Amino acid sequence: MGRLDGRVGIVTGAGRGLGRSHAMALAAEGAKIVVNDLGVARDGEASDEAPADQVVAEIVSAGGSAVASGHDISSWNGAEELIQFAVETFGNLDILVNNAGILRDRSLANMTESEWDDVIRVHLKGHAATSRHAASYWRSRSKSGQQVNASIINTASVAGLFPNFGQTNYGAAKIGIAGLTQALAVEGHSYGLRVNAIAPSAMTRLVPGSSFTVDSEENGFDDMDPDNVSPLVVWLAGENCPASGQIFQMFGRHLTLYQLTSVVKKFKQEGRWSPEQMDQLLPSQLVPVTTAEMALTEVLA
Repeated sequence: MGRLDGRVGIVTGAGRGLGRSHAMALAAEGAKIVVNDLGVARDGEASDEAPADQVVAEIVSAGGSAVASGHDISSWNGAEELIQFAVETFGNLDILVNNAGILRDRSLANMTESEWDDVIRVHLKGHAATSRHAASYWRSRSKSGQQVNASIINTASVAGLFPNFGQTNYGAAKIGIAGLTQALAVEGHSYGLRVNAIAPSAMTRLVPGSSFTVDSEENGFDDMDPDNVSPLVVWLAGENCPASGQIFQMFGRHLTLYQLTSVVKKFKQEGRWSPEQMDQLLPSQLVPVTTAEMALTEVLA
């Protein structure tokens, strides 16, 4: 018996890396999985590979149930068709793991419009589009009197929670995903939907070129293995999971819970503030910027 027996899930970007690990882990716990992947390169350009079919074959050979999908999640219509495909294939939908993404790294001063638009479209719109149509499906079921216990697991990033040089487009998309997660968690509560985000740290094809290095091997354990992240996805996908509106980072053996917004300091005076008063007060109170690399280093400390 698996903890996800009888549940149906979609994993986007499931042909490689973290998505593949998530799909395999969910299937191993009994979930029926739609493996969604377009088979594109890390920059989103077309490829002849069919990684979704390969993952489906692995799941089926291990005794699980899975089908491949090539729906474009960055399209509102493509996302709707993906949700319909899952329901028509397996009769229901309980889990949506939004994982698909691309990179177009460049400093903003040199970035093209398409490099900005493509990353926002695949990451942020790709999360919103699938979530929109899945949420509509679950809300309709709830209104018809059916019990809903659904879970959306979004993929944020440390590079969204903290800045990373050359990733203004990626960071903006990822912090947007964190905000989307918390807003939808509030909206979905009334009809049985939980929404959480993970900020995974692992060695995948989206990582090459990173300046962050770490000795990830200790006693034979590799902190950078993508399989380390998937147990959190399995936990969040379970019927009895209490979490919603939460943002987690998983880095090997290190599990961190983040609060998206918090008050750092508060100041008050009688009447309207003047720039001169701010001259006197604020320079000594400003908070240093923490980079993504600094944040990861702190997690490992």
